[in-house]
Amino acid sequence: MTTQDLHARLQFAQDLARQCGALALKESLALQVSAKGAHDVLTQTDLAVEAKIRDAVAQAFPQDRVVGEEMGGQEGLDVLQDFWLVDPIDGTANYATGIPRWCISIGFLRGGQPVLGVIFDPTQNRMYAALQGAGATLNGEPIRARTTRGLAGATIEMGWSARLPSAPYVDAVAAVFTSGGQAVRRGSGALGLCDVAAGRIDGYGELHINAWDCAAGNLLVLEAGGRVNDFFTPQGIRQGGLLVAAAHGVYDELHVLMQTNH
Repeated sequence: MTTQDLHARLQFAQDLARQCGALALKESLALQVSAKGAHDVLTQTDLAVEAKIRDAVAQAFPQDRVVGEEMGGQEGLDVLQDFWLVDPIDGTANYATGIPRWCISIGFLRGGQPVLGVIFDPTQNRMYAALQGAGATLNGEPIRARTTRGLAGATIEMGWSARLPSAPYVDAVAAVFTSGGQAVRRGSGALGLCDVAAGRIDGYGELHINAWDCAAGNLLVLEAGGRVNDFFTPQGIRQGGLLVAAAHGVYDELHVLMQTNH
């Protein structure tokens, strides 16, 4: 696949994310919500958006495979092949309750690593985009991670997952405060990573996150000059895992903290 092919996919993903954002905003006027599990909800919009993404990819790039949060696609997946990894609505609980913090996340992987990432925040009209080796942008303008040094005085978003016991999460949050940092949680891992990339916060940590939640966001952080742990292993793609993403001067301390409480 050539650089030109990747640029074509990047423009395609941005156009598609805007279309999906418009669909989600429209669908929010008459939501149908069901529960996938404790603190995990599903709306008809999640399904409609993922179906739209799958249909669009099938028409534009029929050779490309799509793996998504709601409709799967991991069966028989060779993680080293080229494929799209998408979360149709990241922050569904926010979306379902009218909190304007949710997004569409679209990543493209080659050789097991994200090489293209697009995250669209419809409520703020913010389009984040990154291409491997080409930097990260917000609405077409370059973004950079912060230059903070150390956790003291840093702001860290700490993602929470019902897939793990609560005690390690509570301990990790307490450790951030003990280190002199500020811990927040706002319900969208993808947008948390956008905030790191755009320099709004200093880091994002989650003891277990799924690959579709961070495929685009991890690349954004890296291309904005931040650091991310080695998440995209075959196991990480298939089963999820620990995520640490932060400004360079914060990363090492945050990584040790998260590993200690993992």
